[in-house]
Amino acid sequence: MDIYTRRGALALSLGSAAFAMGCGSKFVSYRGPEVTRVEIQKSNRAMYLFHHNVLLEPYQVQLGFTAAGPKQFEGDGKTPEGRYHIDRRNPDSAFFLSIGIDYPNAEDRAFAAAAGKPPGGDIFIHGWGDERRGRSSDWTAGCVAVTNREMKLVYAMVRNGTPVDIFA
Repeated sequence: MDIYTRRGALALSLGSAAFAMGCGSKFVSYRGPEVTRVEIQKSNRAMYLFHHNVLLEPYQVQLGFTAAGPKQFEGDGKTPEGRYHIDRRNPDSAFFLSIGIDYPNAEDRAFAAAAGKPPGGDIFIHGWGDERRGRSSDWTAGCVAVTNREMKLVYAMVRNGTPVDIFA
């Protein structure tokens, strides 16, 4: 059974989970299965939230404006690649809501130091903010973006400490 078939098996579970989508509120409640891993596939602009090996939610994403290759240095406009973790939350983000990814890790810092450059930082999964955007182009400075409506759910579902695997 592939991840998309498993998703159907969870539809009833998620349907009965509480998503309190208040019209004016940017915060919602989630009482469904725990998100144990976030996977981002840069090549197809997709983010998947998993409960172990069961897909809970798929999302289309936008990435850094220079999408090819891993983030290596401050200002390169690239989204990192590798294993990271959610390490912080920003309910007052300029991009609606955001959850932080602990880039740079020790390997990222060592690579940048060897080149004599700063590795950059402040990488988040965040909403679109106040601007209207299309799904067709990458625009962030290295972050992963979803719509504000989607970010409400991501923010509610994903906890600090959750692993984030970012693949080319």
